[in-house]
Amino acid sequence: MKPLDIFPLPAFEDNYIWCIRRDRALAVVDPGDAAPVLRHLAESGERLAAIMVTHHHRDHTGGIAELTARHPIPVFAPAVETIAGTTHPLRGGDRVELPELAVEFDVLDFAGHTRGHLGYYRPGSLFCGDTLFGCGCGRLFEGTAAQLHAALARIGALPPLTLIYSAHEYTESGIRFAKAVEPANPAIDARAEAVQARLAARMPTVPFTLADEWATSPFLRCREPGVAAAAARRLGRAAVDELEVFATLREWRDHF
Repeated sequence: MKPLDIFPLPAFEDNYIWCIRRDRALAVVDPGDAAPVLRHLAESGERLAAIMVTHHHRDHTGGIAELTARHPIPVFAPAVETIAGTTHPLRGGDRVELPELAVEFDVLDFAGHTRGHLGYYRPGSLFCGDTLFGCGCGRLFEGTAAQLHAALARIGALPPLTLIYSAHEYTESGIRFAKAVEPANPAIDARAEAVQARLAARMPTVPFTLADEWATSPFLRCREPGVAAAAARRLGRAAVDELEVFATLREWRDHF
């Protein structure tokens, strides 16, 4: 059996539709646009086997109808969100089995960005939609800061070398914010240099490792004294706890 292959199809201005491939079978994550997927299938001769959806936003779901009209396949999506075309509604703790790719994923509850946001995890890889970005995290459109903080804690508990497959190319802007929060953190400078090199070469900055995030992302570093001090300056007082540090950072990022 060939090893699993994961690669992105760019969509819109900064979305990534993640493709998971083994042999000639393909599953896609968050196909906001059908065109890149259909083009890839036509060029490669591969067969579409499944769709996995993290949340209901249009730039993650807009291609489902056209893809399933041409390919009658399962669509895995959050049970508590209204997503047309869903065949397998999921909740955190469920499991996705893709027999054509001989792979399984644990379904993780990442409520926060939206009320039913999910992640898909297998050892070594996490497809997290808009929950975590390079040095960033999703906006609070429907959930609470406590929910999103808890979701990031679930991610943070995964093995450090887990590859994080975010749905947007936001790392460069995330690093600028991280630098504003922790200007003396040398890991941020090193990551900024590496990211600029990738972008200059027209290469994605995603995936990245969870270890990268622990070293550079203020949203995972709320316990660090420098991050807490930055939140205190924003608040005009010390934060009462780690959650308030996180909520302060999220509000700051909204207006950065």
